[in-house]
Amino acid sequence: MFKKMIINSMAKSPWLFHVNTGSCNGCDIELVACLTPRFDVERFGFKLAGSPRHADIVVVSGPVTSQSKERLIRILDQVPEPRVVVSLGSCPRSGNVFKGSYSVEAPLEDFVHVDVSIAGCAVRPQTVIDGLYQATQILKAKREAMYK
Repeated sequence: MFKKMIINSMAKSPWLFHVNTGSCNGCDIELVACLTPRFDVERFGFKLAGSPRHADIVVVSGPVTSQSKERLIRILDQVPEPRVVVSLGSCPRSGNVFKGSYSVEAPLEDFVHVDVSIAGCAVRPQTVIDGLYQATQILKAKREAMYK
């Protein structure tokens, strides 16, 4: 009974940690727009975490550059299990306009397991909210499997 209460309480307040791996900031602006009063994802319990050690969901935007690859992997290692990784925009999925550049390593899926991909360049806030909802459902399922 106590485990179920913990799972239910944690499912209502997922914390997000945002990592920019070299984007043009288009998707970053749309993510921040979701936190403003107009879209207000905080009403669903989402909060931005200041540290990856406090995060449940990691949102990655931008193509994975040579400079950011190692840092991204270190950041993801700090996020406690179970965690959900969300790729925000077209850049983490394919490299988008940065594809083929000498400084872009590869798509995000080549380095880490991505649970949710939010497509678009730049993404719409409504799409971000839908993707975060999907991430919450995946996080809840991972927690239930972990605590059984």
